[in-house]
Amino acid sequence: QVQFVESGGGLVQPGGSLRLSCAAPGLSLDYYAIGWFRQAPGKERERVSCSSASDGSTLYLDSVKDRFTISRDNAKNTVYLQMNNLKPEDAAVYYCAADIERRRCQWVGGTWNYWGQGTQVTVSP
Repeated sequence: QVQFVESGGGLVQPGGSLRLSCAAPGLSLDYYAIGWFRQAPGKERERVSCSSASDGSTLYLDSVKDRFTISRDNAKNTVYLQMNNLKPEDAAVYYCAADIERRRCQWVGGTWNYWGQGTQVTVSP
């Protein structure tokens, strides 16, 4: 069942920045670990980042660790992914999802649900 709405994608040149947003009216994101994922054409889906509801801990894919930042705004019930110094290999459709069984992030496994339609990120000179 799709409930999340991702936004903020677009076309950016290498080295540019974008901020993605993940929101779901009617669902409190503060109850769940929230993850950002991406999938490029012809490639497998990757887990990019995760934000824990329980203790504020975060996880990042190694290739984005020094460039991306995940954050929450509980008042707006929104999770963000700030992406800086974007590279062509970052181009993909980005999705957010909730681990419906956990509040703290874990990189392996999880039960991810409430997928949105995704937002397209294109990085091109």
